[in-house]
Amino acid sequence: MWIKLILRLLSPWFIISIAGKTVAEMYTSVLSVKQSALSETQLIDHLRTYIDSEIQRLEDVKRFYLKVSEFHDKIHNEQAGSVASPLVAFTLIKRLQSEWPNVVYNSKAKENLQALRASYESVEGGLPRQEDLRGAAHALMRLQDVYALHVEGLAKGHFQRTSNGNTVDIYKPPVIVPLSADDCFVVGKVAYEVEDYYHAVCWLEEAVRLFGIDNRNLEYDGSVEEALDHLAFAHYKTGNISLALSISMELLRHDPSNQRVLLNIEKYKKLLAANPRAVSSGSLLKRPRSTYLRTRDTYERLCQTQGSQLYEDPQLSCDYFTNGSPGLLLQPVRREVLSLLPYVVLFHDFIVGKEAQSIRDSAVPGLRRSVVASGENQTSADYRISQSAWLKDSAHPTVAKVNRRITLLTGLNVQSPYGEHLQVVNYGIGGHYEPHFDHATSKSSPLYRLNSGNRMATFMIYLSSVEAGGSTAFIYANLSIPAVEWQISGCTSTARSSSGAAVTIPMSNESLQDQKECKSHPAQWSGREHSPILGSSSWEREGRGHQLCQGNWGCSGGGGVLAGLGAEQHACVGQAFGSGPWRQRTRPL
Repeated sequence: MWIKLILRLLSPWFIISIAGKTVAEMYTSVLSVKQSALSETQLIDHLRTYIDSEIQRLEDVKRFYLKVSEFHDKIHNEQAGSVASPLVAFTLIKRLQSEWPNVVYNSKAKENLQALRASYESVEGGLPRQEDLRGAAHALMRLQDVYALHVEGLAKGHFQRTSNGNTVDIYKPPVIVPLSADDCFVVGKVAYEVEDYYHAVCWLEEAVRLFGIDNRNLEYDGSVEEALDHLAFAHYKTGNISLALSISMELLRHDPSNQRVLLNIEKYKKLLAANPRAVSSGSLLKRPRSTYLRTRDTYERLCQTQGSQLYEDPQLSCDYFTNGSPGLLLQPVRREVLSLLPYVVLFHDFIVGKEAQSIRDSAVPGLRRSVVASGENQTSADYRISQSAWLKDSAHPTVAKVNRRITLLTGLNVQSPYGEHLQVVNYGIGGHYEPHFDHATSKSSPLYRLNSGNRMATFMIYLSSVEAGGSTAFIYANLSIPAVEWQISGCTSTARSSSGAAVTIPMSNESLQDQKECKSHPAQWSGREHSPILGSSSWEREGRGHQLCQGNWGCSGGGGVLAGLGAEQHACVGQAFGSGPWRQRTRPL
């Protein structure tokens, strides 16, 4: 949960320093998604009431049907003159003149439906919007890319990829939820609408396959015809005219009167006749290049390897650390050095579960969409999907207690203006933060006009763990630290996301140079990212130099702190400081 690039398949929490507020979209926080699930439970109750009312109404209709049918069975079995009976004639006339209109024009069905609609509208304001649906669809595609997942596996509810020629499960969720044909169609359509035909094709193909099994249902938006229509044009846009023609012919069998499809077929035939080489294969489907992330391949490899780059090094060590502080002499902190360059250290048992919970609870009311710097302003960005909140010491006694503990451990003054307030982050669906620096890399940054100066160090704490994904990757150091709970005994080189793992990343002077110069000296710094989370919810708390920023909430044990020097990091729990000999930090997702 610590990295400059963060992609999550699950939902992680972190704490980080951020200024300003933005409108919080539901898909950017798993906490918000969980809250929407409560709304659906209310809708389920309302739907049950509607169904019960409709069952009672239809029972009345059925009773009337049986009564009329029984009457006609009797008179058809008797002599024709039986209709002339005054009683038979009267009841027949009354039914046709009065009872049938009462049944046919009965308003009960309308009243039941209106009651259901009113119940839906009462909670509609808190339900996901179209933006959330698009964001969730892009999250699935992001997870598909970062973890090389099979679309057909996702459609079956499995997180699978190919490894050494074999299909393996990289995450087994506690509940298997397969996707419907309409689900796959919506994902493909979202990609199609932004001209991302690489993703559109694979999802639309899966939708077409499933529509052949799963017929159109009441709740579906799409259909096999719409899926074929979008799929044909997606192939046309990528230059695969032959396949576009073939799919259009299939569509015509489903919708023979579709004039637009007929015109497209003629167009495709002419194009193929004029250029037979237009018969192309799927090799034309190329994944869109990132407009922001230039280290995507490295980032995704680090996310997939889950920290497997950690090798035994005789220089790595474990010890009880006091930092020369009298406050830690009787209760030193267990320190585990994970990397020397960048310097990454895990401090175990830094925070306990109750403290992590108090921080999370205090942050929830203030959660807003996380933002990034944009000139002198701040804005939301697709490369950072999370919600965050800032906590002062006054927010909860635990916040002040943790700040004092950070000071003992680091020797840094975390009070304003030397440090930022604690920033708590909760990641959303496929939540991530692509590689970034916590400190300003340009002398023109507005940060230099502040009395606090540039960020010098970051301290991150995991407030929750994740079941899969969510590593913190150091791009240029070729290192990633998972944010999952590992059993650890004695002195090892593997990180453990305990109840409150924290990271400090002091930044060297070199790390404060402009980005171009840093790139020319990759050994002196490391790009950080947050990998997408596959399962569970992740919180982070973070603190930074001249600014306090804290990262992930990871409470899967006794609590730990991960300290990294000379590297970038993403969502974390802790603080950032404006002075001190600290280098940059990284964090696991």
